[in-house]
Amino acid sequence: MNRLALFASGNGSNVQRITEYFSGHPLIRVDLVLTNNPKAFVIERARDLKIPSVIFNRHEFYHSGHVLDLLSERNITHVILAGFLWMVPQNILNSFHGRILNIHPALLPKYGGKGMYGLRVHQEVIASGDTQSGITIHYVNEKYDEGQIIFQKRCQVNREDTPETLAEKIHQLEYRFYPEIIEKELQIKDK
Repeated sequence: MNRLALFASGNGSNVQRITEYFSGHPLIRVDLVLTNNPKAFVIERARDLKIPSVIFNRHEFYHSGHVLDLLSERNITHVILAGFLWMVPQNILNSFHGRILNIHPALLPKYGGKGMYGLRVHQEVIASGDTQSGITIHYVNEKYDEGQIIFQKRCQVNREDTPETLAEKIHQLEYRFYPEIIEKELQIKDK
């Protein structure tokens, strides 16, 4: 059984979509939600979905083995970042090498890196005059948004788009493709 830990810092809509997608799956299940934000709505979503959630602070993440111990105790096999804003520390990168996925709301390598998340990304895409944006699903390494790209899907950026309307287009791509690509990657690794 593949056991997923989902990391999120905010609303948790991708956490909900991923959890619903794998509900009743014979080989994959969401086992834990972790957040660095005690006010994140993802905590309420996890409660409603009946998934244990854990809030951790910067010290527990970067200067102790606390988070890694939690993952080990629950026999987590894969880490999925779903709107998580902190860099993953080396101890988790080492323990889950090739088993940490992230989704980014733009077509990497453009509009990636530290501070490039949420509406900031969409503002930059629109300001640049790009006619396309999309999502990128990639493996996580020690640098923001620079891990091996697994999948990209594009959408049109229209002249009338605002950061909010573009965000909605991107969310629809995330909800549709992120769970499918997670499933595909886990099945490839299991063969």
